[in-house]
Amino acid sequence: MPRQTSTRRGGYSQRQRPMFGVGRPSSAGGASRGRGMGGLKMRLLIAVGLALFALVSYYGNPGDENQITGAMERVALAEEDQEMALGRQAAPQMVQQHGGASRDRGAQQLVDEIGDELLVALDRWIADREAETGEELTNPYQFEFTLLADPKTVNAFALPGGQVFITEALFERLETHGQLAGVLGHEVGHVIARHGNKRMAKQKLFSGLAMAGGALGGDANSARTAQMITQMVSMQYGRQDELESDGWGVELTALSGYDPRAMIGLMRILDEASGGGGPPEMLSTHPKPANRVQYIQGVIKEKFPNGLPDGLRP
Repeated sequence: MPRQTSTRRGGYSQRQRPMFGVGRPSSAGGASRGRGMGGLKMRLLIAVGLALFALVSYYGNPGDENQITGAMERVALAEEDQEMALGRQAAPQMVQQHGGASRDRGAQQLVDEIGDELLVALDRWIADREAETGEELTNPYQFEFTLLADPKTVNAFALPGGQVFITEALFERLETHGQLAGVLGHEVGHVIARHGNKRMAKQKLFSGLAMAGGALGGDANSARTAQMITQMVSMQYGRQDELESDGWGVELTALSGYDPRAMIGLMRILDEASGGGGPPEMLSTHPKPANRVQYIQGVIKEKFPNGLPDGLRP
C-alpha cells in the first residue's frame, strides 16, 4: 500500500507546539491549557471544601463544659467517661514501653501519698471556685499515679482521664517532696485542662487544613509544606499547654502545703538532664526550662501578691 507520508507529516506538525513557545499556538495547545485551568479550578474547589469542612467541624462545635473549671472547651471526646476509657486503654502500652511498673514499693507509696495530697488540694480549689462563682463544679476523673521502672528516660506524663506517670530516672533526681508535688501537679493540670482531648480535636482541624493545602498544590511537595506548617502551629499549642500545666502545678503544690518555688528547682533538674541543649524552642513542643522559670515566677507573684504563706514544706 502507498505510504501517506505527507498526510502523516501534516497531521503531526499540527499537533506540535511551536519551538521555544514562539509563534501561534496550535489548537491542541490551547485545549491543553484549558485542561490545566480546569484542573486548577477543580483543585481549588476541593481545597476550599476540605478547609471549610475542617473549620466548620471544629469551630462549629459549641464545645463541652469542663466540669472542674466551668470553661467551655472544644474537645474530641465530650464525655469524661470516654476520656478515662481511652487513658486506661493506652496505659498498659505506656507502662510496657518504660520497663513496667517500679518494684520500689516505698517510692510508689510516696508517689501515691503526694498524689492524694494534690487531689485533696484540687477539691479545695473546686470548693473555693464554687463559693466564688456560684457554679456547681466537680472532679469527674479517677486519678491513678504510677512510678515507672525506666531508669534512663527523665520524664513524667499523663493520659486523658487521669492516668499519671513518672519515671524512676526523674524520681531519683528529685531533691524534695515539693519537687515531686510540682511534677505530679503539672501532670494533673494536663488532665484538668483536658489537653490531650483538646489536642485530638485540634489535630483533626490541622489534618484537614493540611489536606486542603496539599490538594491545592497538587503535588507531594505542596502536601509536605502544608503538613510542616500545621505541625509548627500544633507545636505552639503544645507549648501553651505546658505553661498552663505549670500554672496548675504552682496552685496545687501550694494548696497541698508545699512551696511552689520547688518547681524552679525542678526546671533546673530538667535542664541538667537535657544537657542544657535540645532542639530550638521553635521546633520543640516544650518551652525551654529558662522560659518556664520566668512563667512560674510570674504565676507565684500573681497568685501570692503578698508573699507565700508561712509553713510551706520544701
